[in-house]
Amino acid sequence: MAHAFTHTRYCDELARQAGLFREVLATAGTAGLTARVPTCPDWTLRQLTLHLGGAYRWFGEIVRSRATEMVPDENVPGFHGPGDEAPMEALDAWFAESAQLAVEELRAAGPHVRVWSWSTEQNPAFWARRAVHETVIHRADASFAAGTPFSVTPEVAADCLEEWLEILACPAVQEHQEELRGLREHAGKSLHLHATATAPELRAEWLIELGPEGFTWRREHGRATVAVRALLTDVLLTLYRRLPATDPRVEVLGDAPLLDEWLSRTSFG
Repeated sequence: MAHAFTHTRYCDELARQAGLFREVLATAGTAGLTARVPTCPDWTLRQLTLHLGGAYRWFGEIVRSRATEMVPDENVPGFHGPGDEAPMEALDAWFAESAQLAVEELRAAGPHVRVWSWSTEQNPAFWARRAVHETVIHRADASFAAGTPFSVTPEVAADCLEEWLEILACPAVQEHQEELRGLREHAGKSLHLHATATAPELRAEWLIELGPEGFTWRREHGRATVAVRALLTDVLLTLYRRLPATDPRVEVLGDAPLLDEWLSRTSFG
């Protein structure tokens, strides 16, 4: 998979995104920890925080131990975090430590040593990039729960969107996900993602073409069966099903049912 940034930049960005997540927690306060996350309705804000902090510790342990197969949760020190009755201060301290441990292990390992991942890319570079984008999307979830504004820099948003397409387009993923295979019924159709108000050099447009064996994508302006136009952050949130395509901030042109089917078959994160 192509990476937009260096491994060092991803590590730095992970530390930054985790810090921004903590700022949302601080705004929500202790009372806000029981708020339901509207974009992850099975979770409260506390549970979302535990999920993300546990993920940091999990892949951090994979990188630290140079694991060549998946590491069970029970083998990860501190994975489950503080209990449900723990005060905000304890949850925040555990989360901060989780992020710090992950960043330290990623930096120490460098990008290229072999470690297990669920992707074809078996190295810390995969985990650093994946962790940044996991944090970006869950920071959006946390912001929705806390009622605070969400934003992300254009370069990070574009890379987050592109990594998502790379994961979905991976032949192994397409072959093993029945939902994705259903898109093959629409071979010959296409989707165009057009981020508005972005710098021309970012080239923030993507063309997705559906085929009988899966789909392909590339950065390109072009006519499509359905087009999505919105600010880059809103295109990203729509693609991740965090923002409804019917939201006034999103303009859908063409075959809206095709977009709905794409979104229903590409749930991730």
